[in-house]
Amino acid sequence: MKAGPLVRRLDSVMSEQKSGFTVTDRRSFSSSGDTKEPSDTPPPPGVAPSAKESEGRQRALPPVDFGTFVLSLGSSALMHLGALPDQEGAAPRKDLALAKHTVDILSMLQEKTKGNLTAQEDKLLESLLYDLRIQFVQASKG
Repeated sequence: MKAGPLVRRLDSVMSEQKSGFTVTDRRSFSSSGDTKEPSDTPPPPGVAPSAKESEGRQRALPPVDFGTFVLSLGSSALMHLGALPDQEGAAPRKDLALAKHTVDILSMLQEKTKGNLTAQEDKLLESLLYDLRIQFVQASKG
């Protein structure tokens, strides 16, 4: 399937976001050689940290706004169309029923927000729906 402008835009947004891994120092002593307090030592693997501990470790997420929300739904639809790999990096899988459902949600959102969006938000939603509908038709044929 040919990558449309939406896929290229999502790829560029995703490549701008930091990806990778976090290194956690689990040594029981500090860099000066002193023993760390037990509260400084993270829990062993498999033990969920408390809400207070995880507060400081949260990753930076994009701001919550209409554009981010719509693009999130769009990327979900693309994943269901088989245009994007899943979060674990597995090969893309098609689920046309879920893709159609997500496109229908975006369509309903467009109808319910008519007249309440900025010109930029309206254009984003319109172009996103157009691209998704074209890709849905192509995926349905293939």
